[in-house]
Amino acid sequence: MSTRTLIAALAAAATLMPAGAAQAGTAAPPPDSQFQKVTLNDNPGEPMDLAVLPDARVLHTTRKGEVWLHDPKTGLNTLAARLDVYRHDEEGLQSIALSPGFGKGSKKDDWIYLYHSPPLNTPVDDPATPDVNEGDAPLTGTPADFAPFKGLIRLSRYRWSGTTIDLRTEQRILDVPVDRGICCHVGGDIVFDAAGDLYLSTGDDTNPFQSDGFTPIDERAGRNPAFDAQRSSGNTDDLRGKILRISVRENGSYTIPKGNLFKPGTAGTRPEIYAMGLRNPFRIELNRRTGELYVADYSPDEQQPDPARGPAGHGKWTTVRKAGNYGWPYCATARLPYVDYDFATGGSGAAFDCAAPVNESPHNTGLRRLPPVVQPDVWYSYGQSPEFPGLGTGGIGPMAGPAYAFDPATTRGRTAVAWPKHYDGVPLFYEWTRDYVKAFHRDGRIEPVLPSFVFDNAMDMEFGPDGALYVLEYGDGYFSENPDAQLARIDYVGFTGNHSPVPVAAATVTDGLAPLTVAFTSAGTADPDGDRLSYAWDFDADGRVDSRRPDASHTYTENGLYQATLRVSDPSGRSAATSVRIVVGNAAPVVELVKPAAGQPFSFGDLVEFEVRVTDDQPVDCANVTVDYILGHDDHGHPQTTARGCTGSIQTTEPSGHDPGTDHLTGVFVATYTDPGTGGLPPLTTSTQVALEPTR
Repeated sequence: MSTRTLIAALAAAATLMPAGAAQAGTAAPPPDSQFQKVTLNDNPGEPMDLAVLPDARVLHTTRKGEVWLHDPKTGLNTLAARLDVYRHDEEGLQSIALSPGFGKGSKKDDWIYLYHSPPLNTPVDDPATPDVNEGDAPLTGTPADFAPFKGLIRLSRYRWSGTTIDLRTEQRILDVPVDRGICCHVGGDIVFDAAGDLYLSTGDDTNPFQSDGFTPIDERAGRNPAFDAQRSSGNTDDLRGKILRISVRENGSYTIPKGNLFKPGTAGTRPEIYAMGLRNPFRIELNRRTGELYVADYSPDEQQPDPARGPAGHGKWTTVRKAGNYGWPYCATARLPYVDYDFATGGSGAAFDCAAPVNESPHNTGLRRLPPVVQPDVWYSYGQSPEFPGLGTGGIGPMAGPAYAFDPATTRGRTAVAWPKHYDGVPLFYEWTRDYVKAFHRDGRIEPVLPSFVFDNAMDMEFGPDGALYVLEYGDGYFSENPDAQLARIDYVGFTGNHSPVPVAAATVTDGLAPLTVAFTSAGTADPDGDRLSYAWDFDADGRVDSRRPDASHTYTENGLYQATLRVSDPSGRSAATSVRIVVGNAAPVVELVKPAAGQPFSFGDLVEFEVRVTDDQPVDCANVTVDYILGHDDHGHPQTTARGCTGSIQTTEPSGHDPGTDHLTGVFVATYTDPGTGGLPPLTTSTQVALEPTR
């Protein structure tokens, strides 16, 4: 082991030692019974990211362009904005963040930051040509063939009106160029440090499915550049596969803070780059007390190392304190180099030098010699990690969570929900594929967090101003609103000993023409402490209580989309709310996938015909039908293409690096239809999906 590597290893061990290395006498975490999970929105769309406002209202985004607002005072979930976004593979609306001084007295500091894909003029599928998908970029061709699919993902900010985002006030801050029409890794996350500097994480925008589960460095002439991560993550002149750090000015322009990886004016570099060599840093968080940036990153999916190609897949987590290079696509970690593989000849060269990596790709527009690779603090593969056995076994989906900032003031009062001091300053780590949360204590402990609670594919989590943990869960499913998806708040009730009620609301009918009489019931509502409960129904979302009976009836005389909300309170003032969506004057469409059908024979590489049947109370426009094809892998998926129309066909591909005989792979088809709305009513969307198991 070199001196450099030894020092890095010792530094990592000092930051976070393996489980079992904790000192004797450390305090045990509070029992799970002293926490409670409260659902805030159980119809969150396809959830992507959340932000908690200073008054504990919560914003969250959906991939298709919506921003939803939850108000804890009323229990209402209302639409705060709807952006028009490009959607193919993983693109759409990604992350949301508040300006660092949001709500702190300055009327001007009310910016909402969004990272999203504007439509531009990128080709999309034409329903009139069911045998051709014009929205798919070619896998091979010339630069002229690829040019129509050159796009971007935009970081913008908008003024907050108090209940909505004013999209007319957009300030465009930064564009990240991407290659559209082909999968994958285009997500991003936004955080701010104590100085107000903005950090944006970006994915490598590279297709991983024809690289045998190892590093995608396909340099062949005529090949779509999207198969070579050297053009993005390994390129010092490219913003992808990076963490960018900028200081945003009052007019939306930005300057470069000191301490980024490359000084402004350095030829062949972008000064915005703070950290490079990242593949899919989907979630980052920043501890404003210490200035530590927590970063999690994914690797390819090969489960076994190959001397001719490199290491198996690894998840990584690290604390970034200064600018650096984290190795992708040349090294999984500083100790795990990939092999220089020639996709044209199928021959393997030497392993890459992680201490002095060199980018010789013809797609590279930046420096040839790159900074040395920094070793992460935590690394693990599919099996039991010898260094970090507390992480268990399973899939690889690391997510960097927040560090709790304990404030005694938030623990006072009969309705306090703040977490205890046990977690003060402790960064949380959550595993998207393993459905757990861990606390990474500074003395080396890897401690389970609420192991009896369900964290169903957590997409984002953030501590609110009240000290509670807010969690956005994706649920089990693919690129639509899944049954288990929700926005939730996890309260600590150990300071008060009192739980919130658990409300349940149902309606006899949920759509129809006016006048529409609906009977509501609270049957199933309960209180964990057995307290006497009071009920408050708001049938038309006007903020006024319409009934205080457990069961009630209401007649809707005007067309509209209503969230009938039930708020239940105990004598201490703790309350929780749930809602039922009532559509008056419009009915949600019914969507059926006639074909493909579950159980039909299917092999990767097949041309799969689809037929979608839509039933609606308005004329059906097949141009508004979309069918997404998704490569399902274990309990997550990667969208490959989007087709449009009631009929058509989708060309599937064989995902190299995966063996359908041993890996759990599925071909998932998701059909979605959005009706046009009527009489001023908003459009309504319905999705359905089928997963085909491949046969050999």
